[in-house]
Amino acid sequence: MSRRLEPFRYVLSCALFLAALAPAAGLVWLATTGGLGAEPIKATIHYTGNWTLRFLMIVLAITPLYRMTEVDWIMRQRRMMGLFAYFYAVLHMLSYLGLDQFFDWPLVGEDVVKRPFITIGMVAFFILTLLALTSSRSAVRRIGARRWQALHRLVYGAALLGGLHFLIGVKADVTEPVTYLALIAALLALRLVPAHRFRALRRRLAA
Repeated sequence: MSRRLEPFRYVLSCALFLAALAPAAGLVWLATTGGLGAEPIKATIHYTGNWTLRFLMIVLAITPLYRMTEVDWIMRQRRMMGLFAYFYAVLHMLSYLGLDQFFDWPLVGEDVVKRPFITIGMVAFFILTLLALTSSRSAVRRIGARRWQALHRLVYGAALLGGLHFLIGVKADVTEPVTYLALIAALLALRLVPAHRFRALRRRLAA
């Protein structure tokens, strides 16, 4: 039965990949049609940062969702979703470094030192870079499964730091970053729920 489902799972994975690319395509569309508004650089930075946080939340949601459903296909998508989170983080960083700072490294260094939200963002980006570089199966073999799992738990910190970076960087209405942080905290709390509780809930829902 499982083998019969493989073509369907492959198509579903391809559809998920294309869906994950849709925000990048949307950014290109907005940039070429004037949809980024009066401050396109600021809008681009905000857009890519938002999608980085959204993909990090998807990554955090995968394990609780798997525990709820026990569908193996869900866990197989975790690496791809993590790499997409990093992809949008790279776009976010390049938007800041290239469009906003014009790769003026002394100015960037001054920003990192003097503006706490930039410092926090850089730390989060460094963590995501480390996780992306060690995401392959060969990295698991080199590092060892137990140490690899411990290393990749840093994604929790990266998500929290990303939310904090957003919150501190907002000067007016903080509703959006607070919402992101609350969702991240809720997803992290779900990971503390024992697996047997998810199984019991699944049985009740199926009854």
